[in-house]
Order: sequence, then C-alpha cells, then structure tokens
Amino acid sequence: MTGWILMRIQRYANSLRSFDYADVPMAEASTKVCIINFMTSSSDAFDDQDQIIDVGAQLFPESVAEDLSRSSRSSRSSLRRSSRRTSPQNSVASSERSSVGRFDSPQPSNTPEEDQRPLFLGGYRVCRWEDVREEMRAHPVYPLAENLPHVLQDYINAMPLYTRMQPPMRLVFESMIRENTADDEPFAPPIVFENLIDDQPTPDWEFHYTNKMWHGKGVPPPDMMGLECCDCPGSCAKNKDCACRKRQLRYAEDSGLKDWIYDPQGRVRNECLDERVPIFECNDLCRCEDDCRNRVVQNGRKIPIKIAKTEKKGWGVFYSGTKRIPRGTFVGIYAGEILTEEEAEVRGMTYDKWGKTYLFDLDFGHLEGINEAHRYSVDAYHAGNFTRYLNHSCSPNCTLAACYINDANLHKPLLAIFTCEDVSAGEELTFSYSGPKTVAETAEKVREGNFLDVHTTCHCGAAL
Repeated sequence: MTGWILMRIQRYANSLRSFDYADVPMAEASTKVCIINFMTSSSDAFDDQDQIIDVGAQLFPESVAEDLSRSSRSSRSSLRRSSRRTSPQNSVASSERSSVGRFDSPQPSNTPEEDQRPLFLGGYRVCRWEDVREEMRAHPVYPLAENLPHVLQDYINAMPLYTRMQPPMRLVFESMIRENTADDEPFAPPIVFENLIDDQPTPDWEFHYTNKMWHGKGVPPPDMMGLECCDCPGSCAKNKDCACRKRQLRYAEDSGLKDWIYDPQGRVRNECLDERVPIFECNDLCRCEDDCRNRVVQNGRKIPIKIAKTEKKGWGVFYSGTKRIPRGTFVGIYAGEILTEEEAEVRGMTYDKWGKTYLFDLDFGHLEGINEAHRYSVDAYHAGNFTRYLNHSCSPNCTLAACYINDANLHKPLLAIFTCEDVSAGEELTFSYSGPKTVAETAEKVREGNFLDVHTTCHCGAAL
C-alpha cells in the first residue's frame, strides 16, 4: 500500500516539476508544499499515521515527517478554504524552515497552547481557516470612491453624437454590465435594453456600473472586528444555535419572527417585510457554505431585468420573465457611493438644480437613537447598477430593506430591494422615493408639491 501511494505521489511530483520555473529552489519548495497538501487532504487513503510518516520520510527526509504527522491529526475543516475567503498570496503565510530532526510522531496534546500553535508542513506555515478569518478582520477589503473607473465613459462621451446614437452602442453597454458583474453575479440573467420611444440606444454614459458600495472621503472602512459570525458546518438552516440566527431574532423581536427571516425559497417573510425588519445575513467570516439559506442578497440577482424607455419617466426597470414572481423576492442592491452626511448635502444642492438626484439617506427606523452623529447616504450618480433607473410610484411593488453582511456598523447597511407585491411578467418595478407611506398620505404630499426626496414630478398616477 505504501509503495503504491509513494509511486502515485512521485508521479504527481514529476508532473509539477515539468513546468519551466525561473526560480528552481522556489519551484522545489512549491512542489513540496503541493505534495504535502495532497497527502494530508488524502489522508483517508493511508492505513494509519505511521504510513504517512513513512512516505514523508522517503520523499523529504530532511524536515517534513513530524510536520506531516501533526497535520494528519488536524481536522480537514481547519484547512478548509473557499474562493470567496482566500487568495493565492495568503495560502502560504511563512517561509520559515522547520527544525524537526527526527521522524517519530509526537504525542497528541489537547492543551489550548498546543492547539493554537502554528502548524508547519515542509517548513511552510499552514494557512488555517482561523488565520484567514483573523486576516480579514484586521485588513478588510473595500473599494474607494476616488478610484472609480471612468476611462470607458470618457472614451464614449468623447465620440460624436452620431456615433453614440448608433444601435451597436447598446451591445457595448450590455457587455460592460456583464463584465463588471461577472465576479459578484456570475449566474444573474443578462440585462437588456429596449427603446420603442426614440432613437437613443442606451442611457447616458455617466456612471460606472457596479454592485459594490464605494466608500467616499471620511467614510470609515467596514467594521469587521465587531462582526458576529457563525461556525455552522454546511448550511445554517437546521442549526437553532446559529449565531447569525440569534442576532437576526434580536432585531426582529417586535415582528414576531420565530425562525429565519428568509423562507425556504429565499424570500423575506411577510411579517418582516411589513415591519421593515433589518436583515442580517451570514458573512465572509462565517464557516457555512455559499449556498447557505441565509445568503440571499450576497448571492445576487436571480430575476431577469429589462431597462426600457418610457414616455414620461425616462428609463425604467421592467421584469422581463415569463412567470409571476411572489412577494418578498430579492431584486437587487441600490449600489453606489456611500457618503458622509456633509458630502451628501453638498451634492444634493447641485442635483436639485438639475432636477434629479440619486441620493438616498441611510435613516432606517431601527437606527433611531443610535449615535446619530454618524449618518451616511448612498449616491448612485457616478456609480450604480440597474436600480438607479427604478422609477417612483405612490403604489409601488418594491420596497427597500436594510441589509447587513460584511460590516458591523449599523449606520452603513446595504439598501436591498425586495418585491412587496406579486409582480407579473412585463410589469415595471417601482418603489416609493418618499418612504413607506400609504397612497392617501402620498396623495396629500403630491398636492402640496415637492414631496419627493429627488424633487421631481410624480408621473405614476396612483395618487391622483
């Protein structure tokens, strides 16, 4: 058995060494790490730990055997990685050589000090899930508004009007959307454009298409240190002790919620939708899988969308599917720049002069009385996605909900959009710019004039 395993590993090593590396010592070290990872991840093929030591001693007699023994006792879950949590540069945390000089397997130890000691294989430190989690806490990754791409937009806008009005520009716009969302929405249905009103092939090239939140000047980075997370294996659905579930229930106490905020179909429960309960999803620090039931918003849009020109309201968003979508279905994130209250005020005065704005304040009801000195707004003018084209309605079929994923700062939720009514095929998706008011309340505001946050005229007709 040992001979067969050794032959298989040596064949694997030869295939790795067949590449033309510029740095031969580094190539040998990389090959060694790959072989060790192969052996430890395939530990079920060995009869016992001594067999791993025997094979390791024949392959790497200088320093590896005890490292292999120590690693073979560690659970596979501690070495677990996924594409959303790791990157090539942090897969090897140290190049310090091990000083092990004999091949005897050390006696197991259950003391906390032993369990927290770094593991080394072949002189390289093993990157465990806890190490990855601590790295993400200490160094959160987030985009800055000052780095917003604009080369494509500048290039298109520099073209003559005749060129920009050509029908093929629609394909360019749709391709830009697919490219910019390939990482965070790889399985989302394509967004298409339609204009039966005039000859304009696309909306204005005035923004960078993105599903992310770009932090403006003065906005703090995501608070990952204070972020709660769970250690559920697989999915959290059946774990009543899940930390994320308990956190959700704390904030949904008044709504009467007794279980997950999402039903088994991934839709927000009616009682939470009516009460505008904040949503707390599992995050990147959680051990559960990507298909966990409590990961809806972060897994992206699932419904097909068409952006079409309307007669009075400009461009609008329409559901282009063939089947009715039920209440509580996730539509998208109102993405853009997240700004301080002061910066939003300055921009708001400029937008008011233009007669349009894409600013929305993050002032949900559950934030009342919580350190109101720090208030933020989202601006989708320079950066955003299809949700920036959602038109107002006094009787909307969509609503906004505060959603928290990778930020413990309660004042910086994601603006998640869900359907609040059943939506038929071809129906326009709308929401109320003035918040969750009744049609009668909104009608009174319409008669008073200047009732909307965006300071535009209402054309929905529902409040007339």
